Amino acid sequence: MKYFIQYTSLFLLGFFMMAGSAFAQFDREMQYFTNPDQTGLNQFEAPFETDVEFDGVNVRIGGANTLQFQGLSHENAGPWQTGVDENGEPIMNTLSELESNFNLATSNLDLDVALGDGLRMHLRTYLTSQHHTEAYVKSGYMQVDRLDFIQEGLLSDVMDKVRIKVGHMELNYGDNHFRRTDNASAIHNPFVGNYIMDSFTTEVAGELYYYNKGLLAMFGLSNGKLNQSVVAGDIKTHATVYGKLGYEKKMGDVIHLRLTGSILNVSNSPSIYLYSGDRAGSRYYSVMDDGFRSGRFAPSFTPPRGAEPGAGEMTAIMINPFVKFQGLEFYGVYENTSGNVKGADSRTYNQYGAELLYRFGANENFYLGGRYNLVDGESVNGDVEIDRFNLGGGWFLTKNVLAKLEYMKQSYDGDSFVGTKYDGGEFDGVMLEAVISF
Repeated sequence: MKYFIQYTSLFLLGFFMMAGSAFAQFDREMQYFTNPDQTGLNQFEAPFETDVEFDGVNVRIGGANTLQFQGLSHENAGPWQTGVDENGEPIMNTLSELESNFNLATSNLDLDVALGDGLRMHLRTYLTSQHHTEAYVKSGYMQVDRLDFIQEGLLSDVMDKVRIKVGHMELNYGDNHFRRTDNASAIHNPFVGNYIMDSFTTEVAGELYYYNKGLLAMFGLSNGKLNQSVVAGDIKTHATVYGKLGYEKKMGDVIHLRLTGSILNVSNSPSIYLYSGDRAGSRYYSVMDDGFRSGRFAPSFTPPRGAEPGAGEMTAIMINPFVKFQGLEFYGVYENTSGNVKGADSRTYNQYGAELLYRFGANENFYLGGRYNLVDGESVNGDVEIDRFNLGGGWFLTKNVLAKLEYMKQSYDGDSFVGTKYDGGEFDGVMLEAVISF
């Protein structure tokens, strides 16, 4: 077996070296495109300006591979009851024991195709993930920044300030998703995990952008479904409406300022996916004996499984400040989410987050920093409070290769967790992550 692994590793190494040589023969530059490497750091929406000329159809094959070594342990207040046996005796459960070891490696395959001047298609496939070890398409979209493919110069003055984006795609709600880990795509996330309330979903949607001298406005509309189907259910899903306003200013390489506010409204849906739409999985494997979303918290505003069907409604607001002065970088999060099953009293959750980094070295190849994340609110069972602290750093070995090392700790508190596995719950330890992205 060990020889098989060695020979397979050598074969794969040779394959990727040959593939890299082959890719190098093609033009990797694309219009209105965020590079999936160090040069794309702190680029939020794809650039609204470009100096790349369209010279025929161009296919850019990219991807990412990521692997973590996890050294986490978890604990709680003790055994909790999960039911009763046939004799009416309580069935008690305890947390499983975690060991320090490697997680399943994750991999993405990206296709970006310049189809015309200002017309680009993007398609991302998860080759393997924590939740799905088989390959499946995550999302895709068409981005329109020029109309020259219809007629040269058509509405050029308008399109200098307008962008259209349509597809089965990631919704542009808030700025967290630009810094989050998307399965293997982790090079723009300075830490290993995402935020506790991980606002990310993929739905069939359309977005209209207006950008002028740093001012940004976006209006979006989606069909509100994670899993597409034309079969009518007991409750008709209404469209999800969302938008963003912001301002961004760069002063050379010294100062970068950005402030955005986003809102998303679901008015009638049997399922709301904003905080449970990620089908790849979290970075903290098996903590608190959770499933593939371990370490996260998704507010629920729809009836639980087995209950009578009911329509949920939700309004989410996120504000994100970003400041970078030379090597010092700050990113903040304030999020307010409220909703419930229609006819019931509204419940509210708040999320707070702050990241402070210092990037240094040649081309800012090194960084150190910390993140604090807090979620509080009221579930149907009582108060909820979850907080997490991350402290670590990273090293860009090249613009395409990043190594991260961090210590993290997450704690659970509140009446809602009493008598459950989260009662007195806590997990902490060290995470090491290696990222390749191209």
